[in-house]
Amino acid sequence: MSAPAAVPSVLFVCVHNAGRSQMAAAFLSHLGGERVEARSAGSAPADTVNPAVVEAMREVGIDISAETPKVLTIEAVQASDVVITMGCGDACPYFPGKRYLDWKLDDPAGQGVDAVRPIRDQIEQRIRHLLAELGIEAAA
Repeated sequence: MSAPAAVPSVLFVCVHNAGRSQMAAAFLSHLGGERVEARSAGSAPADTVNPAVVEAMREVGIDISAETPKVLTIEAVQASDVVITMGCGDACPYFPGKRYLDWKLDDPAGQGVDAVRPIRDQIEQRIRHLLAELGIEAAA
């Protein structure tokens, strides 16, 4: 019996790891399940995930209230197949052979849940597109 193929790993990076990257990792895990590995990190992580982001995700049935912002490490980048930045600029280390994408998204920091919803919805659509590119069917 052959060993199962390794699942693709995606790392989402934004400065504070408190909003966009947390939503993206949560959507990837929710929609991709066991067929993909999601990580998120920030170059200058906040103390907590943005409460408006937690609420916006709860509205679509995804609970990220237990998540905590994590610091970006070289190891996390090296272990990932795809690295998606969300406005962190030069803070992300570059390694040849990795696929890098930069998603231009509004920053939910300091915004209420009404402002976070459209950002959340853009992220969900991008995650669905990414899963399709990776050959992974999104969960219903």
